[in-house]
Amino acid sequence: HVQVVESGGGLVQPGGSLRLSCVASARTFSTYALAWFRQAPGMEREFVAAISYSGGKTYYADSVKGRFTISRDNAKNTVYLQMNSLKPEDTAVYYCNADGSLYYSGTYKPSDTWGQGTQVTVSS
Repeated sequence: HVQVVESGGGLVQPGGSLRLSCVASARTFSTYALAWFRQAPGMEREFVAAISYSGGKTYYADSVKGRFTISRDNAKNTVYLQMNSLKPEDTAVYYCNADGSLYYSGTYKPSDTWGQGTQVTVSS
């Protein structure tokens, strides 16, 4: 059973940057897709970005396209989310999801494997 742990959140000013990390426990890390989601207070959890098992394909929500970059290091069992040009509306708890279903359309259906989340607050 895969377990994931996120880190890297914090308080940042508008226009700033953060890099989130998610470490997965499984030795089969390089065989499955991963994704980042976020949930703001009072809102539903929403998709942010996904990456294929090899890292060759990446997909983004329109709201973060051009500002966020998802990447993975299969040797370290880690997926990253580089967030640049942060806006107050990016404030949320960010969650990593592992071993979901990533379709050619870019749709990612999450698995039941979620981390505890990491808080990102963008405020001056």
